[in-house]
Order: sequence, then C-alpha cells, then structure tokens
Amino acid sequence: MWKQVSSLLWRAPVPGLSAAVTVRSTSHGPSCTVSGREWVRPSGFDTGLKTFNSLSKQKEPLILTREGVATWYSCGPTVYDHAHLGHASSYVRFDILQRILSRLFGITVIHAMVITDIDDKIIRRSWEENVSPAAVSAVYEDEFKRDMLSLKVVPPAVYLRVTENVHHIVAFIEKIIRNGHAYATKEGDVYFDIQSIGGRYGRFVGAVDPQGEPGSSNKRDPRDFALWKPSKPREPYWESPWGRGRPGWHIECSTIASSMFGGQLDIHSGGIDLAFPHHENEIAQSEAYHQCGQWANYFLHSGHLHLKGSPEKMSKSLKNYISIKDFLRSYSANEFRMFCLLSKYRSAIDYSDSSVLEARSTLDTISTFCHDAQAYMKGQLQCSHVQEDLLWSRLAETKSTVMSTLADDFDTPRAISALMNLVYHGNCQLQPVSTPAGAARSPAVFGAMVTYVRDVLDVFGIDLHTKEAEVLSSRGSLQPVVEQLTQFRSKVREFALARRDGSSTGSPSRAGLHPDRLPLLKACDALRDDLAPLGVLIKDRGATSTWEIKMSARGQGPEDKGEETSS
Repeated sequence: MWKQVSSLLWRAPVPGLSAAVTVRSTSHGPSCTVSGREWVRPSGFDTGLKTFNSLSKQKEPLILTREGVATWYSCGPTVYDHAHLGHASSYVRFDILQRILSRLFGITVIHAMVITDIDDKIIRRSWEENVSPAAVSAVYEDEFKRDMLSLKVVPPAVYLRVTENVHHIVAFIEKIIRNGHAYATKEGDVYFDIQSIGGRYGRFVGAVDPQGEPGSSNKRDPRDFALWKPSKPREPYWESPWGRGRPGWHIECSTIASSMFGGQLDIHSGGIDLAFPHHENEIAQSEAYHQCGQWANYFLHSGHLHLKGSPEKMSKSLKNYISIKDFLRSYSANEFRMFCLLSKYRSAIDYSDSSVLEARSTLDTISTFCHDAQAYMKGQLQCSHVQEDLLWSRLAETKSTVMSTLADDFDTPRAISALMNLVYHGNCQLQPVSTPAGAARSPAVFGAMVTYVRDVLDVFGIDLHTKEAEVLSSRGSLQPVVEQLTQFRSKVREFALARRDGSSTGSPSRAGLHPDRLPLLKACDALRDDLAPLGVLIKDRGATSTWEIKMSARGQGPEDKGEETSS
C-alpha cells in the first residue's frame, strides 16, 4: 500500500488526461487548470528564489508545498562500472544547490535517490565476469558511494534499490493499467499507452521521435514504452501477473519517488541527457498513476561534461571518461568543486587540465589572502594605513551580492566572482612595508572578511577550516618543526641585516650591511628557496617572516599546490 499524504496530493476529478485537467490542491490555494503540456505555477510557500524549470523552459519562482521543506528526487547511477567525472559533475553540482538551499536559505531538503541495481548492462557485465548481477551491482554501488564521499557530496536521506522495490513496481503498473493508461501483450510485456494521454506527452521536446523504443511488434503506438518485460534465459526475474520478468527502466523512478513522496514532488533532478525519454516517461507514468495534472513541480537538469575538444559528453559507453579515482590522484575534491562552481549548473562544461588548474589557482588566491590576513592580525605583517571603512563597505556589498546571485537560479559563477572581488580589495590593503610608521591597525575587518570567505566556501562544500588538521595528520609534528625553523631563520636574518651604523631598519637592502654577514643572508634565502618545492613556503616581511605548508592534491604530504596550514 502506498502511504498517501493528503497535504501533498494533487488529484484530478476527471479520469483520462488527454483533455484539460482541473487540478485542486488539498492544502493551499484555489483550483487551476492544466491544459496539454502547460506548466502551472504551484500554490504553496514562495522561497524567494528563482530557478530554471525545464518544464516551463524559463526561470520560475521556487514555491514549495510545505513551508521550509523541499522534497527532492534524483536519478542515481546504474551500477555496472566505475563512476566517472561526468557523473561527478552532475552530483556535485546538485549537492551544491542543496547546500545553498539548506545552509543559506534555511530549507530542509529531503533527498531520495534510486540505485539502479538491475538492467541490461549489469546483466551483461555479470555474464562477462561469471558472477551474479547482484555481485556486480554491490561492488559498484559501494564504490559509487565512496566516490561521492571523497568528493564531499552529502548522502541523500535514503538510497533506494530497484531490486528491493519490485513488488511496489508491480502494484504501480497494475494501477496504471486499471486507470486505462497501459496494456499487456501476449508475450508478457506491459507498455504505457501514449495515445491515452493525448497531447500531454512531449514536454521536454518539441517533436517526439515517432520511432520510440525497441520492443514487441504488438505495440499500439511506436512511442509506447516498456513498464514490464519478460525475462530471457539466464536473466534474473520476478513473478508478476504478466509472467516472470523484470521492470522497465523508467517505471522504477516513478514508483520509488511515489513511495517516498506520494503524488506531489517539489524537485526532480538529473543530467540533461535524462530529460527525454527518461524524465518524460516518468511524468507520463506518475500522472497516469496519481490521476493528476502536475506530478513534479520543478525539473532541474545539469549540463554535460565534455573532454575539451570533444563534442561528445563524457560517457562509459563511449570509453572517453576519467574515473573519479584517477582524477583524485592528481587533484583534490576542493579543486573539483571549485571547477564546478565556476560554471552554471545547467551549462555544459569543458574539462581539461587547464580548466582544473584555473580552479586550483582560484583556491590558491583565496588561501593566500586568508594567510596574509591572518599574518596581519597576528602582527607579523606590517602594512601602511588600512582603509577600514572601505573594506567594511566591500564586505557588506559582497554579502548582499552573494545572496542575490544565489537566489537567482543558483548563479555560483557570479557568487565566486563577488568573493574574488572582495579578496582583491583585501589584498590591495595588505601591502607590506618595512616600518609601519605608527599607522593604526585594523585587524577586526580582516577577521570578518576571512570568516565570511571561509563560511561561504563551507556552504559550497570547500572546507578551509580543516587544512591545518590535514597537515598535522599527514606529517605529525611537522608544523612545530617549521615554526621553530622559521624563528631560528628570522633571528639569523635579523643579525645579518643589522647595519654597521648600529641602526636596524629591517630593510633587506645590502647597502650599509656588514660584508662578512652577507653569506648568512644568502644562506637564509637559499633555505627559503629550497623548502618551497617541498611545500614549505616562507615569506619574508621586512625583518620578520611568515610561513605556510602547501599540501599535495592527494593530501599525503606537503608538495606542490593544494591544502595548507600557516602561521
């Protein structure tokens, strides 16, 4: 039995969906009319955000059925092979959207995801490896979940497997048949009857492919698609009123989403390649089952990931993919998330080393600013007069811009641009001088800026707070060693920079220094330069010095670019 929640259901009083359908919300607002493929603005609670809705093909106000709660269903992976960056880009982008909704706008996201653990590809893989389909799916499901955690994707509230819901799928199909929208053939197939819903089919395409999907010659219409198909020899099967068989692909999502959320869903997400026929068929099935005019209010689709220079999307079937594991051997999860943030979630992305290095450079610029601002707050970095009022004003403007751009279809590129503009203005004020000349200090504004930058990145799933912990865990007592080394080097430099006239300006200029101490200064410079390739970066600030440790992308030790801790 399906759990029906009356406040979530939209019911159509007239069976048959080929004509206009009157739809009534049982909890909010007046009746409305859904005609053909027209999208109707739902009644409910306006979040103040706008999002591009594939159903209407334009930005729409995001209105939720329940105040402060978004029901969200997403198509999960078919677990027959390694997950790749094409998958990762879609799941990371929608993870960012869900984080924005929950952490910036206070909306509780109830996210359910299906795992397709039985289909033709899984069966073929099981034959190739001479193991059961269940063994194949178990291995790659576990790997997928670990890959998502490695990319810092928040798991859904629940993962649901197809094989554990076949009895629900059978009952779902039976009701669609009873409602007059599906039929069984003598071969044991069950097809959805496209003609029974008239002009309501084809919301995601202008003209529907008349060829439809392959199947029995006993189809009533070439466009009719399979809800149930008989199992062939050596294939797994389940008992049903139509004989032994297994579900079609599309029916699994309609059934499982309905088992979670009933007859009304706020948001459905997936890659743009799923819009037709998969999501199109989901809509047809679900609205035929629930006898409603608008099952899901918003469809959000992410753009494809392409290898730069290739017109094809990254795909396992095309063998043009990079696995998530391979990617993380060279780059970090933070860098991939920034790579995703630099483009709109519904835009196609070109993947290349240069595009990921751009993301790395963006993170490095932010990290360097945070490091320098901390050095200033500690008194280790001496600067001329800081225009404090200007920085407070820039911070307020940035906060307003970030919120408004993210409320406008989750525009992360503009939000990152606003953040980088704030960093730029902060860096303009952090110009080191040898002597501060008694200028008033303004550490509080830099503290506010660093905190805000970190908090926004944390919303996006980029965690700058744990860098020091990562360094310590990977190299134990390295941090205090670098601290002691830097202090010793600073004392040597102070001695070498002392002038013959007895003054101590802290200037590194060679004029007026003791000639016999110049080798000490050169040795200090050589030590700084030799440590840099090892990930220990020492910066001389006049007579004082600061340091930071750069982690490798794998987080296995200080080398090249990546995570950091500093002082």
